[in-house]
Amino acid sequence: MPGPVVTLRPRGIRRGAALTLVFAAVLVTAAATDCWQRDDAKSPSPPARSIAATADRDEVAAAAARAMADGKSGKEAAEEVVSRSGDRWGAVYDPAEYEEFTQALDGEYTGVGLSVERAPGGRIEVAGVQAGGPAGRAGIREGDRLRTIDGRPVANRPVTEVVGLLRGDGPARAGSSVVLGLERGAREWSETLRRARLTTEAVTVEPLADGGATLIKVASFTKGSGERVRDAVRAAPEDHGVLLDLRGNGGGLVAEAVTAASAFLDGGLVATYDMRGEQRALYAKPGGDTARPLVALVDGGTMSAAELVTGALQDRGRAVTVGSRTFGKGSVQMPSRLPDGSVAELTVGHYRTPAGHSVDGRGISPDLVVSERAEERARTVLSGLGGGS
Repeated sequence: MPGPVVTLRPRGIRRGAALTLVFAAVLVTAAATDCWQRDDAKSPSPPARSIAATADRDEVAAAAARAMADGKSGKEAAEEVVSRSGDRWGAVYDPAEYEEFTQALDGEYTGVGLSVERAPGGRIEVAGVQAGGPAGRAGIREGDRLRTIDGRPVANRPVTEVVGLLRGDGPARAGSSVVLGLERGAREWSETLRRARLTTEAVTVEPLADGGATLIKVASFTKGSGERVRDAVRAAPEDHGVLLDLRGNGGGLVAEAVTAASAFLDGGLVATYDMRGEQRALYAKPGGDTARPLVALVDGGTMSAAELVTGALQDRGRAVTVGSRTFGKGSVQMPSRLPDGSVAELTVGHYRTPAGHSVDGRGISPDLVVSERAEERARTVLSGLGGGS
């Protein structure tokens, strides 16, 4: 998606009574390309990080209530309980922050219109510029090196941290300024930009230049993105293979991810998950395209709901996966409203791929692990499957 990374941790939101599950830790709209090792041969799974602990929902709510009765911050008290629990994906948000999450899942964000990626040597480079956004109007280009944000060096920082600096702290920051230190060739300069409310395009489609294939890039699973993937597959020429690019996709709404997987499957299992001890399953809708050659392109920024899609397509033999190991966020969060109006997002379970593989802390190793020119290699594989010249 063109545009800066939204460094939120949105979970599913459906206005009204029920709240939709979301497998997302960070809704990332820029490529995080160096989160895991990259080898030229498929690598074994790394040791799993410890499975996320869970904060007790009632205990969190009680702590918030006690703090409010004492005239203290209920949100801060809830945060302390979540922190002590070891729930690595748990978080507490005030009402304004949660509304910001809602808007992000609807495809809106506050930022400057930049996506970034980590280049060799730890450099941070501009991966994309949103047309009409603050960065685009200032003349910033793809490939420019981002050296500093508000005077802070960004080299060797995680991409998600860089994006957090781009967005700033707290909700409703449209109009606030940020100073970027940039480099292009021998030129170094600073650019002061004002953040704005921007809309994102979660799904972009283009025919590949060499013909015979269609590229579908899914930057995040925001509202409506799953159906847009289905529409793109249906609209592609019958003789075209599909390169499904999930690099830098930090997740989003699980329902949208299931719909996207359904574009390539004729029903059947997408994932299983446990929620507070109860086993559940997610199934694809019938009628997807099961014959078209398909390659899925992934990297260390492929997270959560995007890993759900990757695992389903890989385990069911529907796609050849190419790139580097995915992030490894396979836990399920559910929101609950606290007495002061804050919202606690707590881990309630973990999901597995159709073959029963756990994703959390492990990620998914693609069929072909490549360290450089991943898209070029993916196109070659797709061509070999009969999906391009």
